[in-house]
Amino acid sequence: MKKMKKFAALALAAVMTCSLAACGGNDKDKDETVFTSGSSAGDSEEAKGVKVVDIDLTDEEYAFGVDKSQPELLEKVNAFISEIKEDGTLDAIFEKYFGGGEPEPVKSAQLDTSKDQLVVATNAAFEPFEYMQGEDYVGVDMEIAALLAESLGQELVIQNMDFDAVCLSVGQQKCDIAMAGLTVSEDRKEYVTFSDSYYQASQRLITLASDTTFDECKEAADVEEILNGLSSSDSIGAQQGTTGQSYIEGSEDLGFAGLPAKCVPYKNGSLAVQDLVNGNLKYVIIDAAPAASITEAINEMQ
Repeated sequence: MKKMKKFAALALAAVMTCSLAACGGNDKDKDETVFTSGSSAGDSEEAKGVKVVDIDLTDEEYAFGVDKSQPELLEKVNAFISEIKEDGTLDAIFEKYFGGGEPEPVKSAQLDTSKDQLVVATNAAFEPFEYMQGEDYVGVDMEIAALLAESLGQELVIQNMDFDAVCLSVGQQKCDIAMAGLTVSEDRKEYVTFSDSYYQASQRLITLASDTTFDECKEAADVEEILNGLSSSDSIGAQQGTTGQSYIEGSEDLGFAGLPAKCVPYKNGSLAVQDLVNGNLKYVIIDAAPAASITEAINEMQ
């Protein structure tokens, strides 16, 4: 249910806050950062909050990454995606996470090579697509994974790992399929074969609540014009290995020119947004749905 979902987001944000305040970070996870008091704008209670600039910076498609050596699995996955689109199951799952419905926690079996199992690679720090609720997995992708395993007559095993290892683990045949809010890209096709798409996604910018820089922006070009006016002394956070990082650093594969600002990668989006609150970043760029979940959770804690 919506309250359970919000609780999970708040719990994650609380853990991130405690971890950051006590420990700090390197460029990858910011575990050793010594925080300053932030910018002058951060001196007020209002400035401690964050907001999402309501403009899509990109146009992307999410799909699942299937083991290249299992073409029969790809065929079954595509047939399954088509089925849940047509019978309304996919819309019902989206309604749970985007419309205030009641999520269904998913349990993972233990890996056992003697059993017929579907082994799913994910990064359970990407709410609302995959996140943890106690020892259970929750999220759009996780509920799809449970239904997929059931349709295949297999036991579901979920392997939680860093995002940038998800496709690699499938490419190394350690997992059967990657289900982790994956944007289709040529680079990732080196490791997996993508299924048909199931979700339209985009990148969005997160700023401090008091920042009025983008208030007059009407479209992506307006936001990009401001971002291209930054310098290498400015830092923008993103989750490591994601499209957000590619957007900042530039990607010929995805058609991103890149920004003049420095990209600071984090293990998850919550860490990046908390570092924004603490004055160590200028902005954060992350997928739209996680951006909404994270900012809501962070603002609840201010």
